[in-house]
Amino acid sequence: MNPFSSGTRLRDMIRSIRACKTAAEERGVIRKECASIRDAISENGQDYMHRNLAKLMFIHMLGYPTHFGQMECLKSIASSGFPEKRIGYLGLMLLLDERQEVLMLVTNSIKQDLNHTNQYIVGLALCALGNICSAEMARDLAPEVERLLQFRDPNIRKKAALCTIRIIKKVPDLAENFINPAASLLKEKHHGVLLTGVQLCTDMCKVSTEALEYFRKKCIDGLVKVLKDLTNSPYAPEYDVSGIADPFLHIRLIKLLHVLGQGDADASDTMNDILAQVATKTESNKNAGNAILYECVATIMGIEYNGGLRVLAVNILGRFLSSRDNNSRYVALNMLMRAITLDSQAVQRHRATIVECVKDSDASIRKRALELVYLLVNDSNVKALTKELIDYLEVSDPEFKEDLTAKICSILEKFSPEKKWYIDQMVKVLSEAGNYVKDDVWHGLIVVVTNTSNLHGYTVRALYKAVQASSEQESLVRVAVWCIGEYGEMLVGNAGMLDMEAPITVTEADAVGVVETAIKRHSWDLTTRAMCLVSLLKLSSRYPSCAKRINEIIHHQKGSLVLELQQRAIEFNSIIEKHEKIRSALVERIPVLDEATYNGRRAGSIPDVVSTSQGGLPKMPNGLAKPTSAPLVDLLDLSSDDMPAPSPSGGDFLQDLLGVDLSPSSKAETNQTQKNGTDVLLDLLSIGTPPAQSNSTMADMFSPGQDNKSSEGILDKLTSPSAPSAQAPSPIASSSMMDLLDGFGPSSSTPETNGTTHPSIVAFESSTLQLTFKFSKEPGNPQITLIEAQFSNKSPDIYSNFVFQAAVPKFLQLHLDPASSNTLPASGNGSISQKLRVSNSQHGKKSLVMRMRISYQANNKDVLEEGQISNFPRGL
Repeated sequence: MNPFSSGTRLRDMIRSIRACKTAAEERGVIRKECASIRDAISENGQDYMHRNLAKLMFIHMLGYPTHFGQMECLKSIASSGFPEKRIGYLGLMLLLDERQEVLMLVTNSIKQDLNHTNQYIVGLALCALGNICSAEMARDLAPEVERLLQFRDPNIRKKAALCTIRIIKKVPDLAENFINPAASLLKEKHHGVLLTGVQLCTDMCKVSTEALEYFRKKCIDGLVKVLKDLTNSPYAPEYDVSGIADPFLHIRLIKLLHVLGQGDADASDTMNDILAQVATKTESNKNAGNAILYECVATIMGIEYNGGLRVLAVNILGRFLSSRDNNSRYVALNMLMRAITLDSQAVQRHRATIVECVKDSDASIRKRALELVYLLVNDSNVKALTKELIDYLEVSDPEFKEDLTAKICSILEKFSPEKKWYIDQMVKVLSEAGNYVKDDVWHGLIVVVTNTSNLHGYTVRALYKAVQASSEQESLVRVAVWCIGEYGEMLVGNAGMLDMEAPITVTEADAVGVVETAIKRHSWDLTTRAMCLVSLLKLSSRYPSCAKRINEIIHHQKGSLVLELQQRAIEFNSIIEKHEKIRSALVERIPVLDEATYNGRRAGSIPDVVSTSQGGLPKMPNGLAKPTSAPLVDLLDLSSDDMPAPSPSGGDFLQDLLGVDLSPSSKAETNQTQKNGTDVLLDLLSIGTPPAQSNSTMADMFSPGQDNKSSEGILDKLTSPSAPSAQAPSPIASSSMMDLLDGFGPSSSTPETNGTTHPSIVAFESSTLQLTFKFSKEPGNPQITLIEAQFSNKSPDIYSNFVFQAAVPKFLQLHLDPASSNTLPASGNGSISQKLRVSNSQHGKKSLVMRMRISYQANNKDVLEEGQISNFPRGL
């Protein structure tokens, strides 16, 4: 016989396929077998149709296309014999799904088989319908299935219930037709029918509110009785699993009670006693018993509150945690995370066991236990839990240290009772896992240190000792280098000693040695090297005896391939060698950082401050991080390359930097101050002549919005490119700065002109505010547009702290003069005027466009209004 003829037995085909040594050989066997099956189908041969369909199903399971055999399945289903129908329905379920259009042709055959006198054929039709039923088939065949729910044979009733689940999932509107037949199944004695009936009722409650209310009123007492009888039933071998009578039915009944009791106090009261009975009588030494207990705990946590039951449920989970089975411990941790929001005190009793799970060898259990410990932390137990976690951090696996470190740092930031304890714990974390600590965490530590002046000496000594022992931890080195640079004299002099602190002997050379070691050991880390250079500059003033050694260390960085480091080294070297008089003023301690503002920005609740400067910080080369862009850049989706870094600092940093008096009261010495300030700058930069004037005024360059803690030198601030956003500085700061630096740039006031005028426009209008623009042009300079903005208040409330901000694309340059006032009178009884100067480099090609933001306070509430202005007159 031909081995690939349609008469080949299924086992022979399987044997030949398994004998193939390559995929190509297998494809060849399949191709020949499919060809013979096609020939048999085209000849309409019925002798081997049964065998051919079996082969097609095996070929389909191997992943090869078998669509050509779909019609043969339909023909087999239409046959009268049971064997043909059985193979036809099996092929239908395997070779087709509900998305096939061919399925519409079989609906009538299934309907006839559902009404067949042979119960086995009825069962075949129900199985097929339960697997591939579509929405259209569900609507057509629902009456037949509903009738079969009361069929005399329990197997048919069971299959009809499973088929009904498929129908109500496809067409939820049909659920109300099955409410009464489903409720009758809950009274069945046959466990198979009862199991499917309970599952049907559960699914109906999820898709139909009407069914949920009906079962709550009519069926809860019966379900409680069934569960009680099942729990107290004697040994039955046909249902027994590990000594427990039908645990599958147990779990399904408890799940249905969960659905019925959720959100209903009366239903919950009805089932409390039986849940307590199941929880106490079920043995937990077998997996089947644990499954029932877990579902019982989930139901207790899900229904309405009962204090005693919840304590019992949490205690069961505590037993799970003590189990050796990893699955039991994992599900217990998952459930405890849900339980802690309901009864945290009951979960706290198992705190020691949960902490031990953090040290488990299974990675999934460690991670879940760590998340649960994080939820358990409060003000009363933070010290104990943190100590446990930090002790484990020393021996934890490297792949787990990142998650563990992040959780510990978050706990310290949220729950630390005192600053000293917070600093101590952070030093421990940095010493053990400093390479896993994120940047915002050690930034936050520095902010805290600056705000605790009584702990400056203690902190720098603790960090010095820690970095001596763990110099390979990157974040620890950064924080230690920063603190040594700021508080180096306290380290050497043992200043600020606490009562419990033992004095240490540190020489100036030792402190410099720590920074020198860091800059050599972390030569690949640009941030650490940059911080080391700044620290060395500060130590050159604090340790005069080591200035020569420090200068030599800095001198080595002049040849750095990183432009940022090279520039710092050249500037710092120049300061040490040539500008000793102003060095102490340049390297004073940074002012106290606003801890609340920093934490708010980290949480995203406080927006970054928009700079008032027209000039921006230059791009930072070689991959160094650039300053965060201000919100106005986000308004236009512009690049942050030219955007100045935001800063909460005040505008008098020039006084600290240059050691000159900027007080407006010293009018008698104004001219001399200007000259001295200019000479100091030129001397500092080794420049013989004043810099050329630019569009940015010195008031803009040294505006209060600039970051006085930036790593950029003063030269960067003088040569920074202009940014596409601007905000008017305050009148006081503007006038004092311009008095000081009058020779460096033009007056910030817009010159009066009689150039070309354009019609005014209403640039922005809301229900409470109106903004009007009036335009004029300078004669002979069409690229420059002068705008006078008028703000009027239409509401009955006075607007205070009124600030107007604007941003423009890169082909435009914008300069804002100070506003006439920062208070806008109510009801149009006055206005605020402000002058703008716009330079259009694409004049004649692109029109003006502007994004604006107005902020003010009304009735002590902050208000923010935004908009885009695109209705500028043509020709601007």
